[in-house]
Amino acid sequence: MGPVSDSPRPARRGRLARSAAALAVLCGLASYIAVHQVTGSKGAPRCALGSGEGRYEFTPEQASNAATIAAVGTSRGLPERAVTIALATALQESALRNIEHGDRDSLGLFQQRPSMGWGTPEEIMDPVYSATKFYEGLEKVPGYSRMPLTVAAQKVQKSGFPQAYAKHEPDATLLSAALTGRSPAALSCTADPEEGRPGDPSSVRTELVRAFGESAAPTSVSGGAGAGRSAAEPAVLVVPVAGGTERRGWELAQWAVARAESLRVAEVSYGGRVWRADDSGGGWDTTTSPRTPTVRLRLAR
Repeated sequence: MGPVSDSPRPARRGRLARSAAALAVLCGLASYIAVHQVTGSKGAPRCALGSGEGRYEFTPEQASNAATIAAVGTSRGLPERAVTIALATALQESALRNIEHGDRDSLGLFQQRPSMGWGTPEEIMDPVYSATKFYEGLEKVPGYSRMPLTVAAQKVQKSGFPQAYAKHEPDATLLSAALTGRSPAALSCTADPEEGRPGDPSSVRTELVRAFGESAAPTSVSGGAGAGRSAAEPAVLVVPVAGGTERRGWELAQWAVARAESLRVAEVSYGGRVWRADDSGGGWDTTTSPRTPTVRLRLAR
């Protein structure tokens, strides 16, 4: 049997090991905080509208879908009220998420059912298609713009809970005001421009034309890979503003901000204001660049 004084050694070694582990955790936490303070980490990308009690926060996915719904409506020449009705409907049916499930065979942003003639599952899962089908139904409702929102939405959707749409009207009104361009520089979003996946000018052009028509096709593209250009040079797209109205310009600009995360848009400039994905606040700054009758989009590289 060894000396009595030897018995406490394992306990001391255990305490020392636990202390060393705790110190390592603390050092790691301190390093994490220091790095994030230096780099200005923003956390998960997010979007917001309004302020105070009227503030509405949502994800880039929701913002992207809302922007598509709004663009399809205005491209059909419909009033802002139609866009508000569509957005409130999608908020209730899917929370502005393009979901692959629902009651029975319901799918997509508006929970449309293939078995009820809304289209094939593949078609309904396309936000442009599903928004178009909703507006086609709404246009068949006489006087929809003068109806209570929940009545107009129910005439299209024929939901089992017709009163549910009304609670989304305040948020839908904020969204439609920004995404139809009536409220300039109202949509703020953060994005991750350093993800490593560069923006694709052809994809941005395709999405602009699908949502707004050929009038929104970029008139020029500079930088980016291809056509003898260096991949290190960011692509810049110049998007025309049909009709030259500021409202149309802000509609296009805020559509681009709402779609920035998915389309890898790093900067949007219009009307003497600029939005940058690497701005931790996600808002619009004033710029000294001359105003132009176009919207300029710089893509991530």
